Amino acid sequence: MSLRRYLYLRALARERHFGRAAAACHVSQPTLSNAIRQLEADLGVPIVERGQTFQGFTPEGLTVLDHARRILALQEALEQDLAQRQGGLMAPLRLGAIPTALPVVAHLVEAFSARHPAAPVRVLSLSSRAIERGLAAFELDAAITYLENEPLADVRMVPLYSERYHLLGRRAVLGEAVVGRGQATWAEAAAHPLCLLTPDMQNRRIVDAAFRMADRSVAPALETNSVINLLTNARLGPYASVVPGPLLTVLPADESVVALPLVAPDVAQVVGLVHPDRDPAPPVARALARAVAEAGVPRAIARALAA
Repeated sequence: MSLRRYLYLRALARERHFGRAAAACHVSQPTLSNAIRQLEADLGVPIVERGQTFQGFTPEGLTVLDHARRILALQEALEQDLAQRQGGLMAPLRLGAIPTALPVVAHLVEAFSARHPAAPVRVLSLSSRAIERGLAAFELDAAITYLENEPLADVRMVPLYSERYHLLGRRAVLGEAVVGRGQATWAEAAAHPLCLLTPDMQNRRIVDAAFRMADRSVAPALETNSVINLLTNARLGPYASVVPGPLLTVLPADESVVALPLVAPDVAQVVGLVHPDRDPAPPVARALARAVAEAGVPRAIARALAA
């Protein structure tokens, strides 16, 4: 059975549209549609629910899609292994990262690229749930995400750092009494007009849980799914934000803006590298994990966060 049909099926699952899937595979739409019909005939089951447009996959189709992804992943892993033996790793690294971890991604990319200069890198900012889907669908090789809060299944984990939280805002917004103490409680943070990430982000769910532990329920004045917006509104607007430590490393120096460690409760979440727990491990994911260990990336991140 031709692997090309599995490629078409994978593209259709990704694009959710026959025309776009065909374009992604550099074939005509009739070619792609006929190949999938032939696959249905060969297997004796309907794969695609058809209407005026693509409607989705049948239950049998989802099973076929899962096996197709696994078969293609094994083929790609074989090609990567052979290429690495002949001239070094050249397959692209597809790395997902939760938005709050983006400032530390460069540490991993530097370690990987120093050892595999011919391998291109693609970094995608994704929610933890999108990361879970991407790993399961073989669309990501590895990711940086939370390890203990809403943990992922069937992955190998490498702890990178502990994420702690700060109340960020202008001095005039936070008040000199709180600023003078050098820290703020979660209860005090709840009293400010807050800019927080949207509820679909795991960081927001962690923050909400911390407020509940402080017997507070918050209704943000502003919500955003952009960490840049989160920082900018706290720096320039009438808001305060709850910000993870790594994001503070990208802020410009500004004496009118302060970041106060949040206490009562003291909240920390482990963030790390994850990649699929498969045997054999995908060569690109294996190479990244080895580079992180050899370069001492967790120590480098700890130094950057302490600076």
